[in-house]
Amino acid sequence: MDSSQRPSAIRQLWLISAYEVSKRFTNTKGIAALVAFSLVWAVILLYPVHGASTYLLEPAAKDFAQQVLGLTTLDQVEPEFAVFWGVALYLFPFFCIFITADQFSSDKQRGSFRFLSLRVSRDSIFFGRFLGQMFIQASLLLLTVLATMLMVITRDASLFGEALISGIAIFISITIILLPYTAVMAILSLYANSARMASIYAVILWLLSGIAIAIITTQLPSISFISWVLPGSQLSLMIDTQGFNSLVYAPIPIIQTLVILFFGRMYMQRSAL
Repeated sequence: MDSSQRPSAIRQLWLISAYEVSKRFTNTKGIAALVAFSLVWAVILLYPVHGASTYLLEPAAKDFAQQVLGLTTLDQVEPEFAVFWGVALYLFPFFCIFITADQFSSDKQRGSFRFLSLRVSRDSIFFGRFLGQMFIQASLLLLTVLATMLMVITRDASLFGEALISGIAIFISITIILLPYTAVMAILSLYANSARMASIYAVILWLLSGIAIAIITTQLPSISFISWVLPGSQLSLMIDTQGFNSLVYAPIPIIQTLVILFFGRMYMQRSAL
């Protein structure tokens, strides 16, 4: 196909991201992963979230959580969303590493990128795959938020308004948190020969980076700001925020994502497909 017949860059992005989403939710591997994700979160919502929220409805338990665990936001949000927020804040980034590990590695091994790059630009492939993975994760996150809302409404239907606001705030915050993780996995997936190797590289990267930054900031406290380089560095500070107040930390993952995508684009342009 002649380059003049190519669709516009925006249409290329949309087509590639839409194909990523449809592939995840229609092929056998994608459906199996969706079922596994749903089962894991069903267990989490039924036992840790529902169980802990029931416990936190007791005044004595709430006082204990506020004084000992420092969960000062319990008076301001529904217990179900307070527990869900604490769990999702750390589990979704963990799931992200594995869900987004195969953005490029399989196609790279099959050689299908050469065929695809004849019809769309490398930028469209790179950013389209990234957007597609974000749409997939946002869909999965939305399902868990809706399930938590259902738990709140089932307990007390009058809390629908509060639950809706809490659900929207958590959905936006977690989606933003996942941006830099997905961007890092895009680069690692380009480098690795398989999704499994990309996941292993991610674990090694996060562990070594975390240890190195901890040592450097301990020895040189004046440059402790370097800890903000690592995706997820703000999570410990976000645990005690609630609602849209958590968005005060949103610039950190957004800046990290822009920087990582910039280097990812450069790597994509120079990679041998």
